[in-house]
Amino acid sequence: MHLPLFMQHRPRLLALGYRMLGSRAEAQDLAQEAWLRWSECDLEGIAAPGAYLTQLMARLCLDQIKSARRRREQYVGVWLPEPLADGDDCLAAGPEQLAERAQQLSYAYLLALQRLEPLERAAFLLREVFDVEYPQLAAILQRSQAACRQLASRARRRLQDGGQAVPARPPGDPQALAEAFVDALQGGDVDRLAGLLAMDVRYQADGGGKALALPAPLAGRRAVSRLLRGLWRRSERKGAAWCAQRLNGMPGVLVWEEERLLMSVALQCDAVGRVSGLYVMRNPDKLAHLTAGGCGQKRSNGCR
Repeated sequence: MHLPLFMQHRPRLLALGYRMLGSRAEAQDLAQEAWLRWSECDLEGIAAPGAYLTQLMARLCLDQIKSARRRREQYVGVWLPEPLADGDDCLAAGPEQLAERAQQLSYAYLLALQRLEPLERAAFLLREVFDVEYPQLAAILQRSQAACRQLASRARRRLQDGGQAVPARPPGDPQALAEAFVDALQGGDVDRLAGLLAMDVRYQADGGGKALALPAPLAGRRAVSRLLRGLWRRSERKGAAWCAQRLNGMPGVLVWEEERLLMSVALQCDAVGRVSGLYVMRNPDKLAHLTAGGCGQKRSNGCR
């Protein structure tokens, strides 16, 4: 009975781990550790398996954050969470749920969560996203219920102060924006490309020291559009193909050179449907799962 029960709750554990850590690989590793510990439990003494596993995963994440912070301090350049395509285990959502939860998976939101203190992050996610009641939350965090309420409230306030309480949901079909973005690049239409970008658009790229990427964010419509045109021209000379692909519930693009995935680009939209943020993943270690998960099979469909 250990395995069926664990597999029933595994998507929830992966979703919690990814949001807590911003890392798909680490979430997968901790879910495996949770399984090893669960497999040794006496099930007769566990009245609520889901609550038990959630508590186990949350505590593993809190322990992991300590070492993850040290690694992030040594990370080369900009650090971004691994991109997730539709159907990834860490999403823990079907198409309908994903549309509702897309705002909670956006890069801006995930990065804002990473800036919270570990206990604040855990309290907020467990209460607001995973609907854990305060008595169980107190047991998980080993704090009083009053303290847990304060942690969740402080996290909520910090997210609101940072403008990330509820990321904007763009009007219309979000993925149509990705296709318009690729069309503007392909056609060399600088004015059309600039028109798709917000005035204060922000570009961030994660190369992890393993691929060429800007060492710091770039802001402003003119600077970002110029950079994008340069990237397009270089990729065009190499025969690269740009394909629309939803990432983290956001409109996005995958860039392929033959069978190699060069980068992913997730597009954050503002309330009027312009691109306010571009989150570019160049680190090959953080792209490998997209190919392994089947995104590579879509390369010939809809690519430009």
